[in-house]
Amino acid sequence: MDFEPSPIQRKRCTGIAEAVAERFTAHETRTDPKSLRVAWKDAAGIGLAGLCLPEEHGGGGLGALDTALSLEAFGRSCPDMGLVFGIAAHLLSCAVPIKEFGTDEAGRLLAGMASGDLIAGNAMTEDEAGSDVGRLRTTAVRSGEGYRLDGEKSFVSNAPVADVFVTYAVTDPSAGFLGISAFAVPRDLDGVVVGPPLPKMGLHGCLAARVRFDGCVVPAQYLLGAEGSGGAIFQHSMAWERGCLFAAYLGLMDRQLAECVARTTGRRQFGRRLAGFQAVAHRIARMRQRLESARLLLYRACWLLDQGRSDVTAIAMAKVAVSEAAVANSLDAMQLFGSSGYLAGTGIEEQLRDCLPTTVFSGTTEIQLELIARETGL
Repeated sequence: MDFEPSPIQRKRCTGIAEAVAERFTAHETRTDPKSLRVAWKDAAGIGLAGLCLPEEHGGGGLGALDTALSLEAFGRSCPDMGLVFGIAAHLLSCAVPIKEFGTDEAGRLLAGMASGDLIAGNAMTEDEAGSDVGRLRTTAVRSGEGYRLDGEKSFVSNAPVADVFVTYAVTDPSAGFLGISAFAVPRDLDGVVVGPPLPKMGLHGCLAARVRFDGCVVPAQYLLGAEGSGGAIFQHSMAWERGCLFAAYLGLMDRQLAECVARTTGRRQFGRRLAGFQAVAHRIARMRQRLESARLLLYRACWLLDQGRSDVTAIAMAKVAVSEAAVANSLDAMQLFGSSGYLAGTGIEEQLRDCLPTTVFSGTTEIQLELIARETGL
């Protein structure tokens, strides 16, 4: 086992971290579409919107582990975790399935996605179909040279600024999991209705909204894979998302840990540095232990993806470890900073709000534990 990043990997990550720190210096959350698009173009200029896309489409041609390392560097240097999350979701849950399963026509979207000219949103979740993806109500019925989509998606990240959606609909109600198909849907098609931005607790730099398909006819060339393969395509994209997206939270925890060390070594109470109190030092030691443990599990899961082994258990364990560490460490950081950590503008309370949904999106912790239990033989 070799736990040391290669010189190429270190150079790439250092370059990303430095470029991100230069372009995203202010602690600023962009929520209006115009400024968000500027931020996306800045990030895309560093190569972050197309890390694992083919080089011929302007991407970086990276594998899963290198993509994760790059997103970790992004999360470490960018104070706007919503922006980091939105770009990672665009790349992993939308660009990856288009790259792997799209037709030549759908594949033409990839260049725009890599350059930041096109923003993508993953339209899967419905009011009655969150963890239970078998309860999808959106339908796709053959209509001429395409499919007529009808239904509503309840939570679509990037939707207010998205130019294309990757969505899933039932094409054969009698086939269950094998009756779901996947589509890339350009926003400018008739019948695509995007709702107003949803008010959220955190990740404000990633706008989300409901999306309705109202008799939207999608040309057949935007079908991803074969009809009925949508379930498998979704699972493939989730393997990449659960494996790579959460690396951004490793970066956030790295930055957070450094802030806590600086705070507790620089602040004095009762005539001593805060770090001199065992209760404080041990809290920080636990934070580092959670971070390093989660990092090893995530790197292993991504390495397995690169070997062509989509190990469900490894990915689920990594997702649970990173999400639970992110929440626990953020609560510890809040405690270490005290009242100043509770104040808006310091970044500490924002980190907690941005980390809380990690145990819900990309498959809840409970679903991941079920997968682990099943693969363990229970």
